[in-house]
Amino acid sequence: MSNTLSIRPLRDGDFDAWLPLWRGYQDFYRVELDEAAVQGAWRRFLLPEHAMRGWLAWDGERAVGLVHVVLHPSSWTLGDYCYLQDLFVAQDCRGLGAGRRLIESVCEWARQRQCSRVYWHTHETNATARRLYDQVAENAGFIQYRKLLTPL
Repeated sequence: MSNTLSIRPLRDGDFDAWLPLWRGYQDFYRVELDEAAVQGAWRRFLLPEHAMRGWLAWDGERAVGLVHVVLHPSSWTLGDYCYLQDLFVAQDCRGLGAGRRLIESVCEWARQRQCSRVYWHTHETNATARRLYDQVAENAGFIQYRKLLTPL
């Protein structure tokens, strides 16, 4: 990675740089989102009043990583929580600092908004990411349960 690595919020013209990373993230987790979900997420990231935000890591002119977050209130603290929902770095750029820089950028952004916590999940088999996460945060030991709902 060159010394031109920068992190910046998603902008309206970033869709073509963002989409391959977003598809790469989906491929990594072996999921495929329909086009309506992809377009809906993109639109929400760009709405200033929406709770979802996103950033890209750039190495010069190339987008090499992405992060998406969701702000939400908590019954445990006065400050909101910042859920780091998605983090992905292009395979040929992993281990070079983009993931760490994306996390740091999210934490600084959340701190400026007086959030009480930034948290995230990863799959237990994601050993590469977990090595980084173990360095920058605490593993709280929680197990996630989920129940998918069908739309009404």
